[in-house]
Amino acid sequence: MENNPLTCAYSTCPNDTFIFCQLAQENDIEVHLHDVETLNRMSFKEQFDITKLSFHAWLLVQDTYELLNVGAALGRGCGPLVISRKYFPKAQDLKPKASIAVPGEYTTAHLLLRLWNPGIKNRIFMPFDQIMNAVESGDADAGVIIHEGRFIFEERGFQSLQDLGEWWEDETGLPIPLGCIAARKSLGAERIGEIEQRLRRSIQTALDDPGSTSEYVKAHAQELEDEVIRKHIETYVNDFALDLGDEGREAIQKLQQMARDAGLIN
Repeated sequence: MENNPLTCAYSTCPNDTFIFCQLAQENDIEVHLHDVETLNRMSFKEQFDITKLSFHAWLLVQDTYELLNVGAALGRGCGPLVISRKYFPKAQDLKPKASIAVPGEYTTAHLLLRLWNPGIKNRIFMPFDQIMNAVESGDADAGVIIHEGRFIFEERGFQSLQDLGEWWEDETGLPIPLGCIAARKSLGAERIGEIEQRLRRSIQTALDDPGSTSEYVKAHAQELEDEVIRKHIETYVNDFALDLGDEGREAIQKLQQMARDAGLIN
């Protein structure tokens, strides 16, 4: 093992802090916490050895970052939601001029929005935790929510215009690839393989003893209610987090193909 610590970056969302809890405590790991869109943009400059990324961003940096087979947020019934205030028209009535708050240009949520409705042009980018406030205030006609937002939007008085994960599953029959963990290819295959094994151990430890992660997860969570945290982890940490498998890799390839066919990536 090299003497230099491994820089490891991920978000404050419960699924990330849950899976990284054990690894973050190891002596050679230097942790950096940022929202996912910040991580996406930092990856263009290869700022971290190991990083959480939206799959949209990873498709753009796959020449420099190796996708790990573990740690992915990928599954069914867990996609971003397009929400609006209760009195707003239904999804099919969204006009091209409607303003949509989106949690970052390089998020998978943004890519899915454009695949679902290419006619939407007025996209306003902002941090994911500001989306509902923007819709509530009228600064945006609708918004795309991710993370724990899907568990609290109804109690905040919003309606779902479109479940983008449901749309994806209907279109492809595949689980939806949202986020991943990647490592700089310059680390070399041997070291990347070791990182992958260590992260898998961290995830398995968390799954075997969820209570061991509670303090770390709650210290960083945007929503501190235990039930919201529990639902978040159960939704985004599943079998795909331990192994992408053939179906997971097929879903990623499908996302890349659809994005290319739509002219959204090269």
